[in-house]
Amino acid sequence: MRSTDVPRSGDPLLDQFTDILWLEDGLSPATLESYRRDLQQFGGWLQQKHSKPLVDAEHSDLLAYLAHRYAIGARPSSSARCLSSLRRFFQYALRQGKIATDPTLNVAAPKRSRSLPKSLSEDEVERLLAAPSSEDPLGMRDKAMLELLYATGMRVSELVGVRDADLHLDEHYLTCIGKGNKERLIPIGEQASAWIKRYQSGARPGLVRRQKTGGRTTPRLFVNARGGPLSRVGFWKILKRYGQKAGLPRMLSPHVVRHSFATHLLERGADLRAIQMMLGHADLSTTQIYTHVLEARLRAVYDRFHPRP
Repeated sequence: MRSTDVPRSGDPLLDQFTDILWLEDGLSPATLESYRRDLQQFGGWLQQKHSKPLVDAEHSDLLAYLAHRYAIGARPSSSARCLSSLRRFFQYALRQGKIATDPTLNVAAPKRSRSLPKSLSEDEVERLLAAPSSEDPLGMRDKAMLELLYATGMRVSELVGVRDADLHLDEHYLTCIGKGNKERLIPIGEQASAWIKRYQSGARPGLVRRQKTGGRTTPRLFVNARGGPLSRVGFWKILKRYGQKAGLPRMLSPHVVRHSFATHLLERGADLRAIQMMLGHADLSTTQIYTHVLEARLRAVYDRFHPRP
């Protein structure tokens, strides 16, 4: 990956800023594009409203822009992320001597509503895992993917990026490159390991042979019907199809399965730090939201069964 994978903006300072983010933090093209989009949207608003370039923004402009976002119905989480992008850009511009003061100083981020992550029950997960037919190569692939997703709680980008070389199935773990190019080890259960082995020997070779003659064989574990690497969108569609087959809620997504993995571990007594490591969360506070899921479920049980709720 190169910083040039993200289209140039035409603003030299903005392009230099995203280059620095890539060099120092190793951020993905999608994350760099998110920074760029936040800055360009604010820059466009600032030019339209006050005929100012981005580097001439003042403290009052930041406050007015956040008020504008609130007025048009932007979510607090989106505005908080936008302010984070602006804060980092202006700190960079200050270090480069492009501005004299940081206009984001003393600008408070909008308060985010703490929404509980959606998750499936253990019974619903079992129905989902039973949905693929393992009688054909694609069904065997899908069964292995779903088993691995629930066994590890991986992000969808991590799941479709798994390579054969990352797997250590006899020892029941895999290595994974997550956000910020950070590597972590993730345990895999015996069932997921067994299904991956079955897919590797009984389905993947035939799928790879479907690739056009002269094509380079992908190192990715999971391939599509044409033998090429499976995309995130491709897996999302597969999951949706099996969710409908299993009669699961319409909100089903790879992230819902990831949340289910964490919630079920916590319900069965797993340590929060261990869950943090498996999920690849940089901050424990991100993982702690699952304790609220457990608290909500315990409260519902209490209210339902206690004689004096």
